[in-house]
Amino acid sequence: MEKRQQVKNSLQVFIDSLKDELHSLSRDIWCRPEVAGEETHAHDRLVQFFLQRDHTWTVQRHYITPTAFRATCGPIGGSEGGSVLNVCFLCEYDALPEIGHACGHNLIAEVGVAAAVGLRFALENQPGLPVPVKITVLGTPAEEAIGGKIDLIQAGAFTDVDVVFMAHPAQQDASFLPTVTIAEVSVKYHGQASHASAYPWEGVNALDAAVLAYNNVSVLRQQLKPEWRLHGIIKHGGVKPNIIPAYSELEFYLRTPQLEDLCGLKAKAEACFKAAALATGCLVDINYPTHTYYNILPNATLANLYESNGKALGVEFPEQPASFSGSTDFGNVSFIVPGIHPFFYIGTRALNHTEEYTKAAGAEEAQLYTLRTAKALAMTAVDVVCCPDLLQQVREDFRLAKLTQEKADRLEGCSKAPKDP
Repeated sequence: MEKRQQVKNSLQVFIDSLKDELHSLSRDIWCRPEVAGEETHAHDRLVQFFLQRDHTWTVQRHYITPTAFRATCGPIGGSEGGSVLNVCFLCEYDALPEIGHACGHNLIAEVGVAAAVGLRFALENQPGLPVPVKITVLGTPAEEAIGGKIDLIQAGAFTDVDVVFMAHPAQQDASFLPTVTIAEVSVKYHGQASHASAYPWEGVNALDAAVLAYNNVSVLRQQLKPEWRLHGIIKHGGVKPNIIPAYSELEFYLRTPQLEDLCGLKAKAEACFKAAALATGCLVDINYPTHTYYNILPNATLANLYESNGKALGVEFPEQPASFSGSTDFGNVSFIVPGIHPFFYIGTRALNHTEEYTKAAGAEEAQLYTLRTAKALAMTAVDVVCCPDLLQQVREDFRLAKLTQEKADRLEGCSKAPKDP
């Protein structure tokens, strides 16, 4: 235990020595916000950070997708020929349209970078590691809109990863919050245009179908489970009042606490959309244009370790909220690799996805909390690396959590949990 604490102390000192450089990195990404899939500056800035680290990191630019990257170092320590333990840290860095880094993804990138380089420094100066350790940093773009991690999963980016870490800014510190599944559905109605005054009987009104669909969903909400969410907008409803709309389009998000519930909500929503088409005589196209985000699988061992390390650094963990309706593509990662996705306070009670949170994510005050979180993540990785029994517990927690999702694997007609790579 004393040896492990020495490793933790070492990484804390090293991360503190880089605080100005890390703040500059985060601030630079914050000052030039880029939306999902367009994070070219953030990609280049993060790649450059690792290339400047005394050639100890191997960096792959444009890894799988144009704005993703992969940085690796090691194996470090352990006996030659032994099985390598690959510890992975994730960075997000996409911003929101118009309001910039209102979800603090610049800080997520900073945490991932700081934890990774801190862990590398501490392990390289520590002989006698139980196993050789490889450290991987994955830059995972487009969380806000596309699900970049899911593209990386499908391309095999997590095939050799043993444990994965990241942390997300929020209003309080929490080792785990029960995020929900989310599916985006696009609904398009096709009718027949006609003069709305002279020949209305010749038209088939696609806007009427959209309005009916919206109202159908509103009525449906009365019978939904309290934790389910179904919300959306009419994106297109016509061009002029004197032309009966031949085309309309809606976009909805469907959210449920567990993946297995999503199939049922999809069926109810689709019935609303199809009923509107039937009533108006329109044709309807229903499709799901983006990846489904899964709920995060909990890992009690990693959560307990993170809380212990956080408390040692002065982090306070208030009582967990009874419910939380946020979604993340890290949930999909948690189905294939044991991992942790804690949330951290950044000095404000402002809500994510607001202009107030954008300001807080770029403020110097957030740095204390951000670097403290990076240290806690890296210290948790130290526990797993230095204690094989803890690693085995992490893997067992992962196995048991997946067993609770077996029903989702058997569902027909909706997204299924991914298989292990």
